[in-house]
Amino acid sequence: MNKFLKIYLVSFLGMIITLGATAQSNTNEVNYEGLKIIIKKVPKEVVTASLFIRGGVANITSAQQGIEPMALSLALRGGTKSMDKDAFSALSDKLGTNFSSNARKDYSTLTMTCLKENWTQSWNMFADAILNPALDVKEFEVIKQQMISGAKQQDANPDSYLRKIATQQVFKGTIYELVQNGTPETLDKITFEDLKNYYSTLLGKKKIYLVIVGDIDENDLLEKVKNTLAKLPDGSLPPKAAITGVSKPEVNISDRNIATNYIFGSANAPKYFSPDGPLFEFAMRILYDRYFVELRTKRSLSYAPAAFYNNDLIINPLANLYISTIDPKQSLAVMTDIINDIKKNGFTVKEVEDKKKEYLTDYYLTNEASSSQANMLGFCEASGNWRIFDAINGKIDNVKANDLNQVFDKYMNTVAWTYVGNKDKVAESDFKQPIATGKKSPKSSLNNQKKD
Repeated sequence: MNKFLKIYLVSFLGMIITLGATAQSNTNEVNYEGLKIIIKKVPKEVVTASLFIRGGVANITSAQQGIEPMALSLALRGGTKSMDKDAFSALSDKLGTNFSSNARKDYSTLTMTCLKENWTQSWNMFADAILNPALDVKEFEVIKQQMISGAKQQDANPDSYLRKIATQQVFKGTIYELVQNGTPETLDKITFEDLKNYYSTLLGKKKIYLVIVGDIDENDLLEKVKNTLAKLPDGSLPPKAAITGVSKPEVNISDRNIATNYIFGSANAPKYFSPDGPLFEFAMRILYDRYFVELRTKRSLSYAPAAFYNNDLIINPLANLYISTIDPKQSLAVMTDIINDIKKNGFTVKEVEDKKKEYLTDYYLTNEASSSQANMLGFCEASGNWRIFDAINGKIDNVKANDLNQVFDKYMNTVAWTYVGNKDKVAESDFKQPIATGKKSPKSSLNNQKKD
């Protein structure tokens, strides 16, 4: 794309976003017979319905790791009591309707996306799969073996394994140590009876909420809910868990004879719905840019260095630092030095202003599809309140460099480091901690390193 055209489009989209933020929100909440429903009206020919189930790993024991996503997948893939798997699949293909499920640490989802013209028929299929799944034993075995294979592949892949053990390192002894999609060992021991019993007690109106994004009539929706999901029992909220994240500096080195070494750093971060949440995520976006320029563009230490706000963990979010490299010593030094440079000197006014429109444009383009909006609204609700979805624009548009400097310095303090690779290429002393501001600190070596 022509450079000037691209700049114009980004500016134009930014203007639209800013103007759109001043308009009244087209999202509202309805409580229907004990079921919370979040409805977002959008002028699209596609409708998404997503059922969110609170709890995630709070719903399971150690022995049940993987049982929830297995049960949800079977419910949507295995047909219903009135329509077998093949008939269900054939009809969904004919209608152009997509069904999917997903599991995260704090919640799971059952999602249906369809054409507006097929809304009624697609909803009936969706509700039938949720309320009256066939739960076929043969399909159960197929899904079980697929999940076992996936879990084994995750452990064999150093990148996936790194992230798994990093989470378990930080949250050892808490529910976040549990793997929502299961381990090869736990998945293998789950029986068909275990799954049926689990699913029969999973859904209750206190534990679930429904998100609808599309151009549908609210009264029509409520009539559909009245005859389906509203008939579910009240159930109960998932148990609340106290989770402590990064409490002390740690280094976990896992020795593997591989060509590339993988490094993952974890620091505590504010909850997404808190006043600091969106600001800290924005700050991590700028840190990502600095990592990319310094570690990849200037030094060629890595193809894909990264820094990001990990909102997969709602109770205790994390700030994560990542790199895959053949030179872990130099990479660690530069990663920490960039953080220290920000903590001492702050983000510049220019980079904050330059990042604003890019951030907001990316945010709204990413959430353009009805399914993406439903997912984000549901996540915001799980984080504290769905209304943060409409408030992001104003929070970021009004942020100042000093706001980011304060929130970054507040949270980017103690890092738990995880390493998968050749242990002879690093020492524990290479995994340094960010400086503590307000104290005399060593002069940044970043400028000296650039001359190497």
